[in-house]
Amino acid sequence: MIEANGLTKYYGTFIAVKDMTFRVPRGQVVAFLGPNGAGKSTTMKMLTGYLAASAGTARIAGFDMATDRIAGAKRLGYLPENGPLYPDMTPRSLLEFFADARGLSGNYKKERIEAVIRQCELGSVIGKAIDKLSKGYRQRVGMAQVLLHEPDVLILDEPTSGLDPNQIREVRGNIRRLGEKKTILLSTHILQEVDALADRVIMVAEGRLVFDGKPQDLLAGGGSLDDRFYELTRGSAA
Repeated sequence: MIEANGLTKYYGTFIAVKDMTFRVPRGQVVAFLGPNGAGKSTTMKMLTGYLAASAGTARIAGFDMATDRIAGAKRLGYLPENGPLYPDMTPRSLLEFFADARGLSGNYKKERIEAVIRQCELGSVIGKAIDKLSKGYRQRVGMAQVLLHEPDVLILDEPTSGLDPNQIREVRGNIRRLGEKKTILLSTHILQEVDALADRVIMVAEGRLVFDGKPQDLLAGGGSLDDRFYELTRGSAA
């Protein structure tokens, strides 16, 4: 459902991502780990078609995101880190806007808006301006618009960044429930997310893949998750 084949991104002479190759099958939740500056967000932007790759291909549900992005986007929900929202809109008006943009209409549009309001527990703030909401509620609004069109694939970039412990607990619970039916690639540098959420770990450092396997395989050589993270990523960008 998610495929990176030799994805590479250059900014002038700087190599942000080099020859990134991996596949995520249907129904798997993958933690995409790495320190800040390791190339996680750049890789995700290439996978979603938001950013053009310098080399390689990205596919979502079999669709090449360079040549068939619209078809791929219909199967994809993407939540970027600190994803932009329209601050003067309310959650309901934002969801109506995105529903129209995605071509939802009639009863299906109404049903999906009400469904994501319930799923993301937005009822108490549905009529408030987004710029008046807490970071946790803004994150819920972002997740609601991601889920609006019932995508098969979710790409979530640091979905718990900046949240307090209670908000993190809520977001993780929602991701676990979504992972029962959807394919999820979850970018994070928070190691606790691995134990909490992941079936598999892909770790990157300095734009390159350095580990791909099950969480238990990461610890097979002994030591803690912190120790293994340091061993595999030391020397990468801070």
